[in-house]
Amino acid sequence: MLVFSSPFFIVIAGLLGLVFGSFVNVVIARFPTMMERQWRQECRLSFPDANIDPPDDTRFDLSLPASHCPHCHASIAWYDNIPLISWLALKGRCRHCQSPISKRYPLIELTGALLCMLPAWLIPFPGWAIAIMGASLTLLALTVIDWETLLLPDQITFPLLWAGIGLALINISPVSLADSVMGAMVGYLSLWSLFWAFKLITGKEGMGYGDFNAFCGIGCLGGLASFTAVNFDRLNQWCRGRGVMASLSAARHATRLCLWPFHCRCRLA
Repeated sequence: MLVFSSPFFIVIAGLLGLVFGSFVNVVIARFPTMMERQWRQECRLSFPDANIDPPDDTRFDLSLPASHCPHCHASIAWYDNIPLISWLALKGRCRHCQSPISKRYPLIELTGALLCMLPAWLIPFPGWAIAIMGASLTLLALTVIDWETLLLPDQITFPLLWAGIGLALINISPVSLADSVMGAMVGYLSLWSLFWAFKLITGKEGMGYGDFNAFCGIGCLGGLASFTAVNFDRLNQWCRGRGVMASLSAARHATRLCLWPFHCRCRLA
């Protein structure tokens, strides 16, 4: 415990954060496509008369196909795939076609490093610090996926719930099991209630069910007291005007808003 927050472990956590941040980039880029292919296949099997085109038969998951340039499709060698360093060495361009590589990749990797270094520095309990690192990286992936696609995959949100309960059960979490379960219940019901209130007022659905599941997960990890304190503060800021007006304006003009990045900003703060 005494050495975990030492500069050595903070640096190690930062380096691991770069590596896991690179993996988060893969999840962000591929998971929505994986979901779409699965949905297409399920719809094709459920509705054979609809003549739905089958998804591509080539394997597509988090490991295959290998990393490649989205422009020229040339494979990326391992030395061009080192987190942050390769992007800087190549000056943000593909080695083969010189097309620009999005700045999002190094930014996600840097954010991953920061999200791992902060728990290593601030939390003196190794097990809980590692759990917070994992939860923070998960929230990062969910934030960008929701921002780009308005999706919050159950395959990513549900592990937050089970991790919160499991960590409380084996006493790694500072939150008691009862408090963790209560946090999960309040997390889910708070957005579920907001969903139905918004729908009764506007006649439209203001969010997806993925928001319920994700809020349930972070309520489970943080416990009832932490969850309530943070979200009452967020609700106070939201109700000062901009949030309400933006939501009602979006409903009036049939605009879709992704709410999860705002939830995550508050939780990480």
